[in-house]
Amino acid sequence: MGKRRRMYWLLKTEPEEWSWEDQRSNGGVSTWDGVRNRQAVNHMKAMRAGDRCFFYHSGAAARRVVGVVEVVKPWYTIAAGGEDGAVDVRSLGEMRKPVELREIKAEAEAEAMKGFALLKQPRLSVVPVPDGIWERICEMGGGYGDAAAEEDEEEEEAQPSSQEEEEQDE
Repeated sequence: MGKRRRMYWLLKTEPEEWSWEDQRSNGGVSTWDGVRNRQAVNHMKAMRAGDRCFFYHSGAAARRVVGVVEVVKPWYTIAAGGEDGAVDVRSLGEMRKPVELREIKAEAEAEAMKGFALLKQPRLSVVPVPDGIWERICEMGGGYGDAAAEEDEEEEEAQPSSQEEEEQDE
């Protein structure tokens, strides 16, 4: 059985409650919890280590993608009864240019963001991000973090694993 492909997500936070600066100053690793909406919780339960998430500042002052985090620990229960849980995320890098919600909406008019849950369900705090939309937002923001590290990771993803090579040979 092959390795699951990386999934992409968007995590919303009010900057007054937990900002990108808080995430970075916390050693880069934090517990993402406090999500109550059932659909958002189900999205978090679907996350796996290695998945990437846009770090999105919500609220009236600034609605924008400001950074990228990676899931380092998938869903786990933090309270008796199994209702409350969390995922742990690690900072990968700040967007070179924050991507404003209005820019994303403008792209939606040109079909580039068609079907993006951020625009269809704006109150949901955790949403999946299709691959093409992930790539477009990264492009709009000029990338994130260390560009060389991003290129290395993209090359690794493009190369088939030894198991995939064996399956192709058969």
